[in-house]
Formats: sequence, structure tokens, C-alpha cells
Amino acid sequence: TWTRGRWTVRMGGLLGVGSVAVPGLCPDATPHKQGSYAPVVNDSGRGVALGAAAYLMWGLFPLYFPLLEPAGALEMLGHRIVWSTLTVGLLILLLRRRDSLLAVVRDRRALRLLTFAAVAISVNWGGYIYGVTHDRVVETALGYFINPLVIVLMGVFVLGERLRPLQWAALGVAGVAVVVLTTAYGRPPWIAITLALSFACYGLAKKKASVGAVESLSVETAVLAPVALGYLLLIGLGGTAEVGQHGVGHALLFTTTGIITAIPLICFGAAATRVSMTTLGLLQYLAPILQFLLGVLWFREEMPAARWAGFVLVWVALVVFTVEALTHRRRQLALAAEASAV
Repeated sequence: TWTRGRWTVRMGGLLGVGSVAVPGLCPDATPHKQGSYAPVVNDSGRGVALGAAAYLMWGLFPLYFPLLEPAGALEMLGHRIVWSTLTVGLLILLLRRRDSLLAVVRDRRALRLLTFAAVAISVNWGGYIYGVTHDRVVETALGYFINPLVIVLMGVFVLGERLRPLQWAALGVAGVAVVVLTTAYGRPPWIAITLALSFACYGLAKKKASVGAVESLSVETAVLAPVALGYLLLIGLGGTAEVGQHGVGHALLFTTTGIITAIPLICFGAAATRVSMTTLGLLQYLAPILQFLLGVLWFREEMPAARWAGFVLVWVALVVFTVEALTHRRRQLALAAEASAV
């Protein structure tokens, strides 16, 4: 059964409520269906390196998807889903996870949750690809900066969690930031909001399903694959597909969309068994920081003063939120140690 307490314990490793440990493309830190984390391997140095590698790869995605142009975002999304299905299917065979995958498929509750997760991640992937191929890399970074705060709000409104005063203060600052950024952009930052909301829904569904990362992604992509393949066939027969129209090298790049999805996932899964969720929670900011820097320094996206002000407010909110969470966690650990000593 799923309880609020388990949500707090499992998703609140760093925050106390919600999750900042996994705001990238894979919010699943547990490879066990039973809902417990894998045994922590005493190899923290390697774990930090693997976690940093995963988030750095996710942070470099803005450099990858433009290579697939002039294909549109939907065509890129379709190929990513199809090739991810094949790649993860191969991983299932190599890792001998067929039995665990079949167990997931037979579990109707898990299958329903992963179907919902599949829809959420398709929206997330599509929004992200659209953003990085339409000169909105900075806005995609904003989506992953505010994702932890959105997850906390989901905990409040969906699961009835209660926040501490400084957490409410952080959310208030973030709300002001969104207003400032809406004024600066001349519109709400829809891409950022879409990414944050879709990934929060994805994370919630994945946590409630409590399925291993590889098995979960296998089911999710398999659910989406028929629609994606149908779309690719439709545009291919209609003569509007870009794949195959710009040389062999360009066509082969599309086959790597499955690999670039799987490799960070594997690195993250390995890191999750070696380091604490607090460490992962801090490492997770590498991805949006790198995306933000790429948007400003590499893609030269405009950053007028009002946008800088909005981003500074977001960062202030995250600092308040993270410091408060760490302080609260230390206090709880100290109380637990005192109680066990009595």
C-alpha cells in the first residue's frame, strides 16, 4: 500500500517533502519492485563520479538534439521513443531482467501507473526537445530548476503534506520569480512550467509504481512505441520525414537517441546504490546549471535584466529550500540518535 509516510521517506531524502534527488530524466532511484532502495555499496567516490556523469550528460542534451535538425520536435521524439524501446529491450536481455519485466507487466496497478508515467514523460521529452531546438534552452533549464519546488507543491495538494515555514517562504519567492519571468518574457514560461509539471507527475507515478529503472523505462517506451512508430510511418509515407534526406551520417544520428537515453540512466542507477540521496540531491543541480550556461554562453540567448532578476529569485528560493531541508534532516538524525541511545 502507498502511504503518505512512505512518500515522505522515499521521496523526501533531502527535502523532507518531495524530491530533489532526481529532477533529470529519470526519477527512479530504486531497482527493487518491493519499494526499498538497493543496498548501498561502500564506494562513494565512484558513486559521486557516476552521479555527476549522469547529470552532466543530461545537461549536455541541448548540444545533441539540434544535430538532428531540420527534423521537427515530434519526429525527434518519435525516434527517441522507438530507439529507446529497442535499446532498453536489449538491456533487459543482457541484464537478464525478463522475469522481473514480466512480473511488472502482470501487475495491473504498476502497469496503469507506468502508462500514466509514459504519457507524462512523452510530454516532458517533447517539450524539452521543442525548447532546445527553438532557442529556449534557458527556459528549459528554468523548468528543471523549479522542478523540486513543483514536486513539493504536488506533495501538498495531492498527498496532503504539510510544509515548514521556510519551505513556504521558498515557494513564495519562487512564485514571485515566476511573475517576474512572465513579465520579462511577455508570456508565462510555458516550456519551463510544462517540463516541471510533467516531470513531477512522472516522478510521482514512478515512485508509486516502485519498479526498477530499466524495467520501468522498458514498459514506458513500449507503451509509447506503437504511437511513435505509427507517426514516423505516417510522415515517412507522406514524404515529410527528414530522416534519410540529409545523408547517412544524419540518419545514423537518430539511432543514437536510444543510447543517449539509456547511458545516463545506467550511470544514475549505479550512483543511487553508492551515495546518499542527499548527495544525489545536490548533484542534480548540475544539469540545469549546465543547460543554463549553454543557453547563455554557447547559444547566446538573450538575458535582459528582468530575466536575470527572475532567475536570481529562483536560485534564492532553491538555496533557502535546500539549506532548510539539510538543517531539518540533521536535526531529525540527531533526534533519532538520541532516541536510540536512550
